[in-house]
Amino acid sequence: MQKNSIDAYVEFSFKGEYYRYASCLDLHQLLLRHDEMPPIHVLLAQEHRVDTYSYLFEVMEEEPVEFSRPQGIANDYVRDGKFSLYALADNWHNAKAEILLQPVAERELNITDLNQQPALKRALLAAYQLGRGVGCGK
Repeated sequence: MQKNSIDAYVEFSFKGEYYRYASCLDLHQLLLRHDEMPPIHVLLAQEHRVDTYSYLFEVMEEEPVEFSRPQGIANDYVRDGKFSLYALADNWHNAKAEILLQPVAERELNITDLNQQPALKRALLAAYQLGRGVGCGK
């Protein structure tokens, strides 16, 4: 199965010290575990044992999260060479559906990349949305 990930990092200074917190975000797991896009600053803080009620975290939150090395579904949200976290957040439920549907397409139809079959991908996504009571007349 294709890896769905992106590296995220934030750099900042606090009390004269330089900090760089980085993590490889497994988008597959994030999509499965969360109904909405989780705050990336919080994910980085948790991984690096930074209290989210600390001044260190407040300073960290002031700096933008940078992204690199998109793989899999993350590539769908790269615009002009930059990863768009906002585009992924706006499309969270569809991205989650794609993550869930790819193994089904592979297992049942022997299709390893749904992006190569756009009509089938749209049909499966529509069926998924219908099953959730989201689309087509509901």
